[in-house]
Amino acid sequence: MKIAVVAVLGLLGALCPCSMAQASSTLDTIWQAAANWTGTFPCGGWDCKCEFRKPKGCCCVAGPLFQLEEATFMRMVGLWNDLRNLSTQIEEVTAVGHHVAFVATMVAMTGCFGPFNKNVPISYCNVSLNQGYGYSPALGTFTAPRAGLYSFSYTVYSNLGAEGERIYHKVQLMKDGQVIASSWEDNREDSEDSATQTVLLQLKQGNQVYVELVLGRFLCADTQGYNSFSGYLVYPLSVV
Repeated sequence: MKIAVVAVLGLLGALCPCSMAQASSTLDTIWQAAANWTGTFPCGGWDCKCEFRKPKGCCCVAGPLFQLEEATFMRMVGLWNDLRNLSTQIEEVTAVGHHVAFVATMVAMTGCFGPFNKNVPISYCNVSLNQGYGYSPALGTFTAPRAGLYSFSYTVYSNLGAEGERIYHKVQLMKDGQVIASSWEDNREDSEDSATQTVLLQLKQGNQVYVELVLGRFLCADTQGYNSFSGYLVYPLSVV
């Protein structure tokens, strides 16, 4: 370290001979102090090549700064990974209520369903999908497990077989006893007919949606499960 300081002072003397001549006694004192210095320099280990060839850099702190930068970067990477894992966990927890969907059809029949002396909910017993378990095949009713915007579809189908027979059916999509949509047929021109309705409904948790057959009407000869009822959660809502 002493050699480095002496070398620096010598270089200054070589670059500024006039000043050194005018302050020779002061420089002699500095040289003597440097030669007699027994402690360590404030910056720690100096890089002599850096000091002389790259004077603009603060070489005595370059190493510690690099280590600090590296440690900070690695810490940021760790925090980013922790946040990403936390985000994934939150999505997994909150997405549980997002998976709500069902698809159900009527049991195949060769005869007719109806007529009845009152409106009767249609029980779509063949369930192929029931995510969220909102649909009850025993009741034919969907109960919203959470508030949100839902899409519902139903298809009504009837086949009387013989020409001239009267197609006479009417079904209604219901929300808590309120008629939302309906489909009907009353003619002797077609022996077979079908219709489909799709609606969007905002539901609160616990609202019930179902399809009912209107009194005095009937559905016949659906051997392929064309009569269907389905729905799914489009997106959840905190308040409806």
